[in-house]
Amino acid sequence: MKQRFLAIVNPAAGGGRCGRLAEATLARVRDMGIDLEVATTKCPGEATEIARTAYASGIRNFLAAGGDGTSFEIVNGLFPEALSPAGSGERSTLGFLPLGTGNSFLRDFTDRGVEHTLESLKENRRRACDVILLRHAEGELYFINLLSLGFPADVAETTNRSFKGWGEHGYIMGVLARLAALKHQAFPHRLDGAGEWNRDPALFLVFSNSKFTGGKMMISPKADPSDGKIEHVRWGLIGRLQLLWTFPRLFTGTHIEHARAFRAPAECVEFDLNGPATVMIDGEILRLQCQSLEILPGALDVIA
Repeated sequence: MKQRFLAIVNPAAGGGRCGRLAEATLARVRDMGIDLEVATTKCPGEATEIARTAYASGIRNFLAAGGDGTSFEIVNGLFPEALSPAGSGERSTLGFLPLGTGNSFLRDFTDRGVEHTLESLKENRRRACDVILLRHAEGELYFINLLSLGFPADVAETTNRSFKGWGEHGYIMGVLARLAALKHQAFPHRLDGAGEWNRDPALFLVFSNSKFTGGKMMISPKADPSDGKIEHVRWGLIGRLQLLWTFPRLFTGTHIEHARAFRAPAECVEFDLNGPATVMIDGEILRLQCQSLEILPGALDVIA
């Protein structure tokens, strides 16, 4: 019996790169004998509606052709409905055709991008992946990569606004631009309901399910997308010159050894924010008043 997949294509991803490459890539998927339907998005948020409608019609296998934002939208079209009872045969699967800008999540499994996904599809390789549930003042969101507050979110906002077409180099330009307006903020939070709220000013807070962000930046090197934990990394007060000097270590993951760094795994996180803050969630920039994070172990199968 042929596998049935719905590919959701964001032609604008990667500065239009996805639109140029998607047709040939999807042709290779069909050549494997996969029953493939294709839906193309025309505006932000549409992938969520397409995935939600498809899930309701019985489709359970999806391909995200785009970047991390495309995957994020699809995940939010599948959940919470995809939280089906174990053994029901209704598990959802998401594969990645990384034709966008960041394409961070798949790097936890491979640096070969599309070629790795095509091999995994051919061999029907699937593995359970955790999903993180974010509750905020206006509702819920689901993500598989990371949520950040502070400097990385500010950098991502600047990158999306001014350097989106620069690919991975655009993120580095965003870092340099934000250095000129470097600030430290307090984002009160606590892990697993233990102890006092942490209200110390920090350069950034990151809550990760996978290691990478901004393409090859290994901001959470201890993260594992299937360990049932949220990996928390926090950096305290640090000056511009020291940050610039330390910046290359973000690509090797050794920044967590810095004296200003802290990391810990958690199953849930609570926030005590007094209003909305700029957050980056799987490459998307939003203004949210975060309330809590909760890990959903093995809630999604991924092609990897």
